[in-house]
Amino acid sequence: MRLRLLSATAVPALIMALAAPAYAQDASTGAAAPQDNQTPDAYDTNDIVVTAQGRAQVLADVPLAVSAISAEALQQSGTNDIRQLNQIAPSLLVSSTGSEANGSARIRGIGTVGDNPGLESSVAVFIDGVYRSRSGIGLNELGEIERIEVLRGPQGTLFGRNASAGLINIVSKAPAPVFSAGAEATYGNYNNVRLSGFVNAPLGDTLAARIDGVYNQRDGFYTDLTSGRDINNRKRGFVRGQLLYEPSSDLSVRIIGDYTKRDEECCAATYVSREMNPTIGALNDPAQNNIVRVLQALGQPAAAFTNGYNRDIYVSPGRSYGGKTEDWGGSMQVDWDLGGAKLTSITGYRNYRSDQGSDTDYSYVDILYRAADGNNAREFKTFSQELRLQGTAFGDKLDWLVGGYFADEDLTVTDNLRFGSQYGRFATCRIISGSALAALYSPTSAGCLAARPAAFGAASPLIYAAFDRLDAINDKGTTRDRYFQNSRNWALFTHNIFHVTNRVDLTLGVRYTNERKKFNATFGNDNTGCTANQASLLPLRSTAALTGIVDAIVGLSCQGNSTAELNGVSINDRRSEHKFTGTGVLSWKPVDDLLLYGSYSRGYKAGGFNLDRSALKAPIATFASVGGAQALASGLQFDPEEVDAFEIGAKYSTGRFSLNVAAFRQQFKNFQLNTFNGTVFLVQNINGCSTGLSGGDRDQSKFTTASNYNAAASTTGRCASGDVTYGVLAQGVEIEASLVPARDFRVGLGLTYSDTKYRENLVGNASGAPLDQALRKLPGDELSNAPQFVATASASWTPDLGSSGLSGLVYFDTRLTDKFNTGSDLFAQKGQESFALVNGRIGIRGPEQKWAIEVWAQNLLNQDYQQVAFNSPFQEGATGAPFTDAQYPGGRQIFSSYLAEPRTYGVTLRSRF
Repeated sequence: MRLRLLSATAVPALIMALAAPAYAQDASTGAAAPQDNQTPDAYDTNDIVVTAQGRAQVLADVPLAVSAISAEALQQSGTNDIRQLNQIAPSLLVSSTGSEANGSARIRGIGTVGDNPGLESSVAVFIDGVYRSRSGIGLNELGEIERIEVLRGPQGTLFGRNASAGLINIVSKAPAPVFSAGAEATYGNYNNVRLSGFVNAPLGDTLAARIDGVYNQRDGFYTDLTSGRDINNRKRGFVRGQLLYEPSSDLSVRIIGDYTKRDEECCAATYVSREMNPTIGALNDPAQNNIVRVLQALGQPAAAFTNGYNRDIYVSPGRSYGGKTEDWGGSMQVDWDLGGAKLTSITGYRNYRSDQGSDTDYSYVDILYRAADGNNAREFKTFSQELRLQGTAFGDKLDWLVGGYFADEDLTVTDNLRFGSQYGRFATCRIISGSALAALYSPTSAGCLAARPAAFGAASPLIYAAFDRLDAINDKGTTRDRYFQNSRNWALFTHNIFHVTNRVDLTLGVRYTNERKKFNATFGNDNTGCTANQASLLPLRSTAALTGIVDAIVGLSCQGNSTAELNGVSINDRRSEHKFTGTGVLSWKPVDDLLLYGSYSRGYKAGGFNLDRSALKAPIATFASVGGAQALASGLQFDPEEVDAFEIGAKYSTGRFSLNVAAFRQQFKNFQLNTFNGTVFLVQNINGCSTGLSGGDRDQSKFTTASNYNAAASTTGRCASGDVTYGVLAQGVEIEASLVPARDFRVGLGLTYSDTKYRENLVGNASGAPLDQALRKLPGDELSNAPQFVATASASWTPDLGSSGLSGLVYFDTRLTDKFNTGSDLFAQKGQESFALVNGRIGIRGPEQKWAIEVWAQNLLNQDYQQVAFNSPFQEGATGAPFTDAQYPGGRQIFSSYLAEPRTYGVTLRSRF
């Protein structure tokens, strides 16, 4: 498949271009830079100006791996949020999963998996200089954008917040001293209506104002055959107002306020079928897998397990994916030339709240849900302040920058995860159908039992009473869990460029970061069936013949730590850490058009707390037996992620032609991994062991044909703390090229080869503790959502149409992606084969582009593919004959998947004056 992908890339790559290398000429969040499409005379008209190093520089002179995407490229590609940057930035991948309000960004295969709010993003997102707490917040509408810069590799000595994998810097269009206005209207399939516009007006000689607005509404891509409504719809609005005050050439003050509101029903998932992934095999066959048999007996249509790409779903009656998101805030940036130095101050405040309901099991059977009632929300309130002072010294031999950053953030998460109206019957039938009592399986009988023989000897009455309690655990669970975390972060940083000669520069940057987090949680739960079954059955576990049935009943009674033991309980904890990070770069320009550089960077991402009650303990333990919930609070902590990054690169640019090549190697220690194993969310640090573990850390079927795993891994998977080293390695080569052979024609190419993988011998933390066995397939394998090869290409042609002043637009881009695994535990059923996406836009534009009409298509070839596949919650069947799944040792877990968008198309009308 990989050979087919690469050969498919070869022909279009010769004639198309990466859309990213386009004009990028406005001010960024740092020092003064060219304003609103005014290119400095010193720059060639085809040069790209960025502020990736806190100074306005031609991209070809920046010794960093940076992709710069201009307003023109964003408009042509139809980019409205950061997820659509995938098509024009080959080293970037942005995906969304359980909520459109959340997402994950990856650069060079590295990112933060899942949407657990306790984990910060490996890829930081800045909008107009203000850090957004999680990268998924950038999935909102952005309004009119001047430029987006994607910085690859660890960051920390230039922007306020540090990041371990990279950074996305979004710069909106600033007010200008000349009146202008514009409007845009789009209509497309799925009844997609998008309206946007702006007004820019001078308010005297020193003040200008601008307001941007967007409204977007669209039907969903999934059809709920239960209710007839569509899911994954879109209804959102955005407004941003700005003031720019420039009383002199030495002082500029920019004030920005924005508000976003979304009221949407998202996000559904389908079962992974054999058509989507052949390794499913007979997993979805009710004759082979008891969990499928139970689901169908309780109402799940058989069609749900066939081709999931038809996007037909079956939502449990009365359940909803409805969600509401509000995101608002403001910032003030002051740039002041003091004569000998320039001062930049960026003050920001953000308030973000997202409430999301869900049919959490993604089936017709009502197993698990979150009500869309306002009690399932996450809220960030963040104040930040950044100061930078920069200038030159020693006759301009030193270009220096020093800065400081402070942020205070309150994170509040409320949860109301509850068992559904059929959970009890589902749980009892799940046990009976896969046990020695399978002959008595009766979905319509109490306890799912047709009869109740004395199969368990004297313990039989206790066992059957526990079955009845389990059968009655419906509409029980969380009444209201509340997690609160206060994070205080401050840092000092410096970034200095020494001009050793006219052609040799040495860049040195250092950052000191101090992070403190306070955490507390309170719990409410009405599941008394869990505590009753624990009390009656746990004493029976000492009888070997009863251990399995006791564990099954208690485990399902208390699944996900849904237990009244936590009702009214409060726990708290705190953690503090501080790190020195930095960078060193040596660059050389042997000739004017060529830059060579080599760099080393140390990156860092803060540790934190797993904000999920399921992480507290195994269900067969009681809180009393472990010393209370507070005794387990420290187990929610995870350590900071660190990376050592090495890069060499070359940039060749003659204005009309540019070629950028970078080779990189990144070593991650304490890599933060978030995984849902079908029952609980695991957050674990991943490290390597410098001594061999002889396979003790992994699934043994990697070495044999046996479908089992190493039951002794808790002993054999240990590593001496002195032998612990980095556990994740990302290395590869990136190529970006662009060519402007004529004024109206731009072509180019992007290619990324990234070998991003786990090391062979893995442990779970810096002390050498064993890896959780849910992650047993990780050692030696590639990371999730980390394809080895990605190629992007595009072509843009804007010819004059005679002498009428009209011009045309022909634009196409493509992204070809190698195969990859979409699941963080890397089971084969979550794999995605290689695929290609093609977008296109054709239009006519009026004189001076005062108006335009364009027809467009995204995913033109209607390519079906998965964003993320995952273990269907609580839906793992029994083991044993007649069916053995060698790809998933230890059970018959079935899988669900969040699908990518199908083909969309429409027409856009645009006017400016």
